[in-house]
Amino acid sequence: MAKTALAAGNPEDAPRSNNAIEWVNGQYQNSRTFLGDVRAEMRKVVAPSRKEVQATTTVVLVTVFVFAFYFWIVDYVFYHGVQALIGKLAGAQ
Repeated sequence: MAKTALAAGNPEDAPRSNNAIEWVNGQYQNSRTFLGDVRAEMRKVVAPSRKEVQATTTVVLVTVFVFAFYFWIVDYVFYHGVQALIGKLAGAQ
């Protein structure tokens, strides 16, 4: 009967699609799949040992101090360079 109604062009007898229900079901299935994947990946996670944490912390601290020293030197050079330039420009007037 539905195919006949569609062929006849009568929209009242045509089967209605449940787009909203299909969308919700699709979102539910996508969410279940995503959460299942998250759970599977979380089972693979391993917490670092104390020795690994200490080693990476040491590397980070050393790197921070090296960069701090580098930027201090660069800042010092630029500061004195700008001061010398301003002194020469002020003396030229």
